[in-house]
Amino acid sequence: MTTDTSKKIIEFVKSKRQTTAKELADFFPISNRAIFKQLKKLINESKLVKIGRPPKVFYMLAEKKVDKKDLVIDSNTQSIIEENYLIITPIGKRLDGFEGFVYWCNKNNEDAQKTAKEYVKTFKKYHSYLHDGLINGIDKMKNTFKIVHLDHLFYLDFYSIERFGKTKLGQLLLYAKQSQNKEFIKSLIAQIKPKIDLLIKKYKIGAVGFISPTVKRPVQFMKELQRHLNLEVPIIPITKIKTDIIVPQKTLNKLADRIDNAQMTLVAEGNKTYKNVLLIDDAVGSGATLNEMAGQIKSKKFGRNVIGLSITGSFKGFDIISEV
Repeated sequence: MTTDTSKKIIEFVKSKRQTTAKELADFFPISNRAIFKQLKKLINESKLVKIGRPPKVFYMLAEKKVDKKDLVIDSNTQSIIEENYLIITPIGKRLDGFEGFVYWCNKNNEDAQKTAKEYVKTFKKYHSYLHDGLINGIDKMKNTFKIVHLDHLFYLDFYSIERFGKTKLGQLLLYAKQSQNKEFIKSLIAQIKPKIDLLIKKYKIGAVGFISPTVKRPVQFMKELQRHLNLEVPIIPITKIKTDIIVPQKTLNKLADRIDNAQMTLVAEGNKTYKNVLLIDDAVGSGATLNEMAGQIKSKKFGRNVIGLSITGSFKGFDIISEV
């Protein structure tokens, strides 16, 4: 139930667009405790949202949305969405499952009830490529490159699916890298580590190489991945050569340019030979980097068989994942 004070707070926030608890306390003749009690109630009623972290916290009006309780959706459809859907809002709020799906529908003026069935149909189409927790991407490579140096290529998931955009893992990967939040990165790695451990065991991996990042960031996802996987097998160092101007793979639109970039700016080092080597990358668009590094590892006799693993990958042949 909305009280007179609540209504006045909503009107005040509406007039200011964004406000702080202090501004509200200075304006209304009630205690700070009463202000925070009102704010908590209005947030729980989905009338206000809180953004930011202490000491910079602001309150603003919540967007109008369809109430999940008003939707009639079968339990199987709802369960699939609850388990597999995730969206990060433009203001950095994580919305999992059905709550996130309804938010997306509201933002895109979609009928949530009808769209839920369409999402599940599309999800099942892409999910059908998943076997034992992995997507086989080697056919994509064979359709893209004249010479394929990789013996196998796997993804943990696609980066995005038609119409609905980034998958749950795609969202987590993108914002793990962009947020620079070590706890966020650590939680993502904890989710994917069991699948990587199983792959290493299944293919009797003797050594692992991590593709070096090309975009300079204070917190590098691939370095955090290597650290938190805590693998017991040897690591083959892969160095990104420093050039006068750094050209990230994701900025190159031509396949030939991507191949040149991978050949000339990444170097694998070592002095041992392993039967099976695993190369790990965060996202595969064209696959040029993994394929060229596999060729280099074989030519230097670091590994006889090379398996590529990407956290996410594109569905099409030569594609560009520019966000990560």
